[in-house]
Amino acid sequence: MPDRRYRVLAVAAHPVQYMAPVFRRMAAHPGFDLHVAYCSMRGAEAAHDPGFGATVQWDVPLLEGYSWSHVPNRGSGEESFFGLRNPGLERLIRDGHYDAVLCFVGYVRATFWIARSAAKSCGAAFLFGTDTITLAPRDGRTWKTAVKKLLWPRLFRLADQVIVPSSGARDLIVSLGLPVEHITLTPYSVDNNWWVERSATVDRSAVRTSWGAAASDAVVLYCAKLQPWKRPADLLQAFAQSNLSHARLIIAGEGPLRAQLESQAAALGIAPHVRFLGFVNQSQLPAVYTSADLMVLPSEYEPFAVVVNEAMCCGCPVAASDQVGAARDLVVPVNPDFVYPSGDVNALAALLKNALSDRARLAALRQAAAAHMHTWSPERNIAATFEAIDIAVSRKCRRSTSPQSGSSSVTSSPAASQKIPE
Repeated sequence: MPDRRYRVLAVAAHPVQYMAPVFRRMAAHPGFDLHVAYCSMRGAEAAHDPGFGATVQWDVPLLEGYSWSHVPNRGSGEESFFGLRNPGLERLIRDGHYDAVLCFVGYVRATFWIARSAAKSCGAAFLFGTDTITLAPRDGRTWKTAVKKLLWPRLFRLADQVIVPSSGARDLIVSLGLPVEHITLTPYSVDNNWWVERSATVDRSAVRTSWGAAASDAVVLYCAKLQPWKRPADLLQAFAQSNLSHARLIIAGEGPLRAQLESQAAALGIAPHVRFLGFVNQSQLPAVYTSADLMVLPSEYEPFAVVVNEAMCCGCPVAASDQVGAARDLVVPVNPDFVYPSGDVNALAALLKNALSDRARLAALRQAAAAHMHTWSPERNIAATFEAIDIAVSRKCRRSTSPQSGSSSVTSSPAASQKIPE
């Protein structure tokens, strides 16, 4: 049992299928009195997702099992600094008497600075971090890298404790000059039990038959948005180059590259062996992962990629480029040969040929992938988050010359949903 109980506000841009299980576990933990502030309701309500290029509403519970509020967005809603601006956060933080504020909104949004200013004025510890493993931006503009080298050391020193989801992200923050003791690794996890339980109910043969895959076929899976930085075209080209006689490529995901990829598959002469599933909602993903033999994530920019967690929980081994944040912590321990240089189609083609030529070894890796996920669990995430908050609150108390505004012994508020006025 923890020695203290912290009143915590988590600030999130919108409900996400990955974070809802974490919030539920935090709410049930004896060390937390948790409330979540959502800055928009995208995901819980049907809305256009620019990444998928389609209207998306997740079909799993996102708002159950924890206390939450919707703080209205007064910004434009665009992907810009003032696209997310939630001034109601100031009142929520001020009146909530929180010990700590966990900010999951990036510093490139006005909401981050509203939350940081309010937390500072109220004496609450402020925790935030990054999931990226590199200073290089997604758009490749080198000037942004130079600016980050100058600004990020100052930025992350604003945190009373920096929280990062991977060892790669931790090393990046250390490289900026921050002390190791100011950084806590909170493993980016999914609800492992949910994925394992649903995977166990999948009729693998039936799903593969629906894809047109014979029992002897090797099934390669791509599961991500069809965006340029995900490099799905690399996988199409490598699949064709590997010239596998009994193989299928399943592409689960939607996005602006779909028509181009379909044309590419036809041009490469592999269209009969490629199946596009389109957008697959959360409840259907366990069947997709469980029925594949190998998932490939060829991204050139991928801060973490929880699809790796999901696939491995379902016993699907994963191959990934060296730019995927999850590769170091999740893929390498299962098989280091399944990580290749991003953009190297020849290396990916060789990887596919080698991996799929030994089906018995690949089957053994299914068990190894599932077993490794026991070490990267939501329980570990929650324990690390509590430790980070404990460190941050203690550090804040040592720095402060006045009593903290929040109490560490507040009783838990009932789970409720409400809309916070501006």
